[in-house]
Amino acid sequence: MFEKVLIANRGEIALRVHRACREMGIETVAVHSTADSDAMHVRLADESVCIGPPASRDSYLNMQAILSAARISGADAIHPGVGFLSENAAFAEMVEEHGYVFIGPTPEHIRLMGDKIAAKEAIQELGLSVVPGSDGPVTDDAEAARIAQDIGYPVLVKAAAGGGGRGMKVAEAPDELPDVLAHCRNEAAASFGDDAVYIEKFLGRPRHIEIQLLGDGAGKVLHFGERDCSIQRRHQKVIEEAPSPALDAATRAEIGARAAEAVGKISYRGAGTIEFLYEDGDFHFIEMNTRLQVEHPISEMISGIDLVREQIKIAAGEPMTLSQSDIVLSGHAIECRVVAEHPDTFAPSPGKVTEYHAPGGLGVRVDSQLYSGYAVPPHYDSLVSKLVVHADSRAECIMRLNRALDEYVIGGIETTIPLHQRLILEQDFLNGDYDIHWLEAYLGL
Repeated sequence: MFEKVLIANRGEIALRVHRACREMGIETVAVHSTADSDAMHVRLADESVCIGPPASRDSYLNMQAILSAARISGADAIHPGVGFLSENAAFAEMVEEHGYVFIGPTPEHIRLMGDKIAAKEAIQELGLSVVPGSDGPVTDDAEAARIAQDIGYPVLVKAAAGGGGRGMKVAEAPDELPDVLAHCRNEAAASFGDDAVYIEKFLGRPRHIEIQLLGDGAGKVLHFGERDCSIQRRHQKVIEEAPSPALDAATRAEIGARAAEAVGKISYRGAGTIEFLYEDGDFHFIEMNTRLQVEHPISEMISGIDLVREQIKIAAGEPMTLSQSDIVLSGHAIECRVVAEHPDTFAPSPGKVTEYHAPGGLGVRVDSQLYSGYAVPPHYDSLVSKLVVHADSRAECIMRLNRALDEYVIGGIETTIPLHQRLILEQDFLNGDYDIHWLEAYLGL
């Protein structure tokens, strides 16, 4: 087992990894920008190394600085967390070339699944269906118009190297397509350094269903059921729950087994998630995330398995002792992503937290870097807390979540807690009757 792990991330996910390491008797090294010198994971880690100024490109995306921190601290392995360099194949390669263990998939698998077009082709070869669309990148507007006409409007143009909702836009009719193509290419080039785009059929009322996977790198892959992440705004998840109210046990078992079998064929290593659009009983692959997901806690809550601990064990070369029969899903879990934004306008709200009280009680989990006196910096993602609730039934879980949200106090900054309070009591949510377009319709976007 590792003696010391460097956590190449920040915020709540850095704290999450630190906690898992400490429970395993592993020392931690926190890297941080100058803006995060007072962050909770920095305070709690055994060692900390400042790696640059606030801008992400100069700190959390600075591969050389992170590797230098690993060298001077004597770390054995690097955990990339979520976002930043977690799905950067070049970084994973550099980590391994410098003699450290990358706690994640192989660079080859990161590269394969990071290219959305190559990923679709690979997934089809592995036996899963995809959303109808172009076979590869579309460079010619006339070809794009022909493809769009064949699959039928509306169509979704997406960046091949994209993620996080960037480089993605809907064309409702033929006359909109040229402008949408230009917009997506420009945004893709600016965000990812690659202007390649492809076209997919825009589904009317799909749900976003994703399968949590864990592979040992030798062909054994387990699934932990599904998460329903359909409550989204501008392709950003707001509320997630597990299991999905849209699936029955037989469908859950079938799609989980199919997803596990597919990535088992490529000997996938570590944690990963396959995301689908689910409509009219059909699952359409959209992408695979070769990392831990922000919403992994709800899978942990219904399975009782610490996914970060399992990640670390696999990376350390320990045999995966779990079998699929050990994964017994129990009860229901819901996660609210609390962000430092105005609950109505979504304007960013960084600043000093003047008071902080986290909810507690049975089945309540809070993953957050916040504390009273902490200053939320303006330089990074606005996620400040994940409120996760578990109960025996969905109805009980919603009641517990409502109580926990009422208890949650974050003073000094605006947060989306009031929005979550409203959403979970909407009749459509109570009935489990929503899709990926529901929240934007509700907000009038």
